[in-house]
Amino acid sequence: MDKPNIVIEGREISPYQPPYIIAELSANHNGKLETALRIVEEAAKAGADAVKLQTYRPDTITLDSETEDFRIKGGLWDGRTLYELYEEAHMPWEWHKPLFEHAEKLEIPIFSSPFDNSAVDLLEDLNAPAYKIASFEAVDIPLIRYVASTGKPMIISTGMADAEEIQEAIEAAREAGCKQLAILHCVSGYPAPAGDYNLRTIPDMIERYGLVTGLSDHTLDNTTAIASVVLGASIIEKHFTLDRNGGGPDDSFSLEPDELAALCRDSKTAWSALGAVDYGRKSSEQGNAQFRRSLYFVKSLKKGDVITPDSVRSVRPGFGLSPKDFDLVVNRRLSAAVDYGTAVTWDLVEKE
Repeated sequence: MDKPNIVIEGREISPYQPPYIIAELSANHNGKLETALRIVEEAAKAGADAVKLQTYRPDTITLDSETEDFRIKGGLWDGRTLYELYEEAHMPWEWHKPLFEHAEKLEIPIFSSPFDNSAVDLLEDLNAPAYKIASFEAVDIPLIRYVASTGKPMIISTGMADAEEIQEAIEAAREAGCKQLAILHCVSGYPAPAGDYNLRTIPDMIERYGLVTGLSDHTLDNTTAIASVVLGASIIEKHFTLDRNGGGPDDSFSLEPDELAALCRDSKTAWSALGAVDYGRKSSEQGNAQFRRSLYFVKSLKKGDVITPDSVRSVRPGFGLSPKDFDLVVNRRLSAAVDYGTAVTWDLVEKE
């Protein structure tokens, strides 16, 4: 099967390329455009490949209701209504243009997760280069179809979705015209324990769906994300903030700038270490031949002398014949005189 790939603003994303690191700004602006702009700057400085926003208004994602259905029970946002949470967390739509312009100056791609068709329209006006479908929207087939109709690359997070729902989302995207599609393994916990991630799902997803596959990681450090690269993840998405103690709804489970820089560096190191199947001697090993064993003469002998077992030994360095050739050399005659400490080579041994 051909290795899948997608391209966002000229950057190929595939198993043949280093992992594509997305810094998720989410609600970490904490109500200040200046903070959002700084997050974009720090993401670019850390080496992220892209910044991602979330585009919704509270009234496009939920209802302003105090009933129990609309009140959060348990977890990080316990007791709050959905409308209250999204009112605080949402990115004002008038901020999108300055953020897109700022990212362009910094030469870092920026795109977003739209949560309804009006958000897609706004992002199309800004010429967003790609779209991300959030985990909880993976079952919103009409939204996926509308995003697919733009013809832009699409990344779908699969948190909460079972295998059948993932397949339905993929089919909806394909049928509506999406040519470049990727999916992200995800656990929709905030934060999520590493033990919930079951990263062995990633190679199964790659085989099952045949798509560029990555990880949306809500754990508190980089270990899970880096491990995912070894299992085939081509994309890593992590929430990113200036200060984990900033008090915003997403700050506490987000990476800070030095941690994002470490993720960008270490995930690429992990990818580079994968390499290819290769049993040959590596370039870094060439100088260490002196520490291998090989056959050396331990007596001075004349041309025509018989090579006796006590005249040859396996010693370091490794510039002579392999120790496995000992029995082939012994009892043969020399084709030239040798001194003590001469490496045994086939040109010194008479042919049978």
